[in-house]
Amino acid sequence: METTNGTTRTLGRSGIEVSALGFGCWAIGGEWQDAAGQPLGWGRVDDDESVRALRRALDLGVTFFDTADVYGAGHSERLLGRALGRRRDDVVVATKWGNVFDADTRTLTGADDSPAYARRALTASLERLGTDHVDLYQLHLADADPERAAELRDACEEFVREGLVRAYAWSTDDPGRAAVFAAGEHCAAVQHRANVLQDAPGMIALCEASGLASVNRSPLAMGLLSGRHAGRRALEAGDIRSRPPAWLPGFQDGTGADPRWLARVEALRDVLTADGRTPAQGALAWLWARSPLTVPIPGFRSVAQAEENAGALEKGPLGAEQMADVDRILGR
Repeated sequence: METTNGTTRTLGRSGIEVSALGFGCWAIGGEWQDAAGQPLGWGRVDDDESVRALRRALDLGVTFFDTADVYGAGHSERLLGRALGRRRDDVVVATKWGNVFDADTRTLTGADDSPAYARRALTASLERLGTDHVDLYQLHLADADPERAAELRDACEEFVREGLVRAYAWSTDDPGRAAVFAAGEHCAAVQHRANVLQDAPGMIALCEASGLASVNRSPLAMGLLSGRHAGRRALEAGDIRSRPPAWLPGFQDGTGADPRWLARVEALRDVLTADGRTPAQGALAWLWARSPLTVPIPGFRSVAQAEENAGALEKGPLGAEQMADVDRILGR
């Protein structure tokens, strides 16, 4: 994968060019939950504002949008399709499959790792997105069995042959699992967690060795790196961060952000906001400096957030001295 200039990247060996910044569409899916009532969304959203934000991102040069069928139990995909409209061919759309959900109650009901379900899920996603193909189709079951994943990789190759998918990836934080998909001809990326507080050296090394893009979810550490949680404000009941599951560090049940994490964010503030960046822009700049393969996909719920995130593109990556300062401050 190459950085063709400061603002675009190529998704692995696919030849698909994207903006160096993608937009993650989890938050705009609105409220949804698991069968036990655990919130899985980011709280209430204004759909019209989400559409305005998506279109504003397009106008500012963002061409890569990442969603999943389960975000808002299908709602995020529908919104993205509505926002793109006739501009669908101007962008690269990534979505995910593997989770099973009830759209009427907006409830996650289980998972299905069968190749037959992958095809049904793809057909449903295409309909919701209002398109005839997905540019990057991603397995959304982080801990799926590697042998079953090999079958799903082969199913994705069939989708490519049929013209339904251009390339595919696995959303996982396990380099060993990601390597199973990487063996496929049309695997282009791995989506994994990475941010200045949570580096992912093993995954970035795999991407470098396998010629894959490193698509970075949680690039702002679920909002901690945005600088908006310093006052430890409480989060609304429908926000996953108000009752964080075990895999979501940095927040405490019912009380907002973890003070220990906020202290680390505050320690980084001066480095990340150098050169006129906001804290969020500095966090994105760290990822671009971390590797030429990274494509961070921050979430958003407003035009203002879209404009702030997209503004990071103009400022580019952090410099070597700033990267060294980050390592020194965090003791790495």
